[in-house]
Amino acid sequence: MTQGARPYGKAMPPRVADASVPTVPTVPLLVRLRGIRPSLSPAEDRVAEQVLADPRAAAALTISELAVAATTSETTVLRFCRRLGLPGYPQLRLGLAEESAQPRAGGATDTDISAKDTIDDIIAKVAFVDASAVEETAQQLDRPSLAAAAEAVAAAKRVDIYGIGASAIVGTDLQQKLHRIGVVAFAWNDPHIALTSATLLGKGDVAIGISHSGTTSETIEALDAARSRGATTMAITNFPVSLLAARADLVLTTAARETSLRSGATASRIAALTVVDCLYIAVAQRNLPRARKAVKETRQAVASHHLPQ
Repeated sequence: MTQGARPYGKAMPPRVADASVPTVPTVPLLVRLRGIRPSLSPAEDRVAEQVLADPRAAAALTISELAVAATTSETTVLRFCRRLGLPGYPQLRLGLAEESAQPRAGGATDTDISAKDTIDDIIAKVAFVDASAVEETAQQLDRPSLAAAAEAVAAAKRVDIYGIGASAIVGTDLQQKLHRIGVVAFAWNDPHIALTSATLLGKGDVAIGISHSGTTSETIEALDAARSRGATTMAITNFPVSLLAARADLVLTTAARETSLRSGATASRIAALTVVDCLYIAVAQRNLPRARKAVKETRQAVASHHLPQ
């Protein structure tokens, strides 16, 4: 586990508690596995590859059979189970069997595009990955962390949002949503400007770093700078055991699947945008009259730029 990172699905104690918020739901086993996979050893990752390739088939294997299939040892398989928070191999088999029985669970469906796929196959695979990203992200999203993040953003004097590449699109979406309800927010995708802006933050401000992998150095550097100045830091990432997550006071995780052709890149944005939407609505809820008034006024401000039907 990355030094300083927290276990999957566990957030640092929120700065603002809300007793009305339900406890975080149990993270599905395969979502948990995909989230921690970058932190696994090569031998453990071979076990993960076998499990993710066909969870139903893996559930039917003995520990010895799975070890042979992954060209590793039974000890490694047991260590793999513990990395998932499971006491032993029987619990892994049971969990895989239960998730394989769910309509969308498992990931046994081959979502990689092949040369033989028809247009119907492509549509079905893309739709499955995108729909799964939304459903699984919503299922595993840490409720206390989301509530604490909403409280911090709603009370912030200023919000800085950092994202590079595809994550910059997500950051811009969050910025314009917050801006429309009266929250002073800035989205930065230039590393130099992000750093200079982060350096000017202080206590009472919020800095949000967005990175699917959680390893984007420019985003991590900006979040570090904001944190050193006393700002509350947040991370939106697919991997809770990542360098970005380790830098954040609050972590909001997505659950998107990657594929070899990176059709999952769209799914990763959809998953992050789901988190962004949830955060935006939760922030707006903190002061609904103000939010509704701001949305109405901003809509009226641009109404004249819409052509009549």
